[in-house]
Amino acid sequence: MFDQEDGELNVVIGVLFGVIALVIALVIGLGAWTLRAADAEPALATTAGGFVEVAEVGEPLVKFYFGVGETALPANASADLATVIAALEAAPEKKALLSGFHDETGGAAVNAEVAKNRGLSVREALLAAGVPAERVLLRRPAVTSGGGDAAEARRVEVRVQ
Repeated sequence: MFDQEDGELNVVIGVLFGVIALVIALVIGLGAWTLRAADAEPALATTAGGFVEVAEVGEPLVKFYFGVGETALPANASADLATVIAALEAAPEKKALLSGFHDETGGAAVNAEVAKNRGLSVREALLAAGVPAERVLLRRPAVTSGGGDAAEARRVEVRVQ
């Protein structure tokens, strides 16, 4: 009778040690995976709508100015596009960060949509010129007063960083 109970106890203890070993292996594996992920390049925090949360570094390389309520790329934009493309070609590790702005007049939702569409117009022009999509990032539209010049509030800034 005791031999049968000892045999069952040995099986239970064996299974328990097996489960403990699997848990330890899982914890070690997750720790190694986390350390490797921390060494990798940090991922960009993307928000709803495809916007990225990236800090702006330095002054803008170029600014595209739009008319009131307009989202189409201005006719004189080709020289500024060429400047951005040349900067991206010179620094293959960098990306173009597009920041759209709008003024405080009108409804906030409409203004944000117009600013977003202005940024998308610049993005589409860069993509059409051959810039890879992963090198063109779009920030969430921002409100600005324009500092006295209304056109300054209706712009898209491009930084290569």
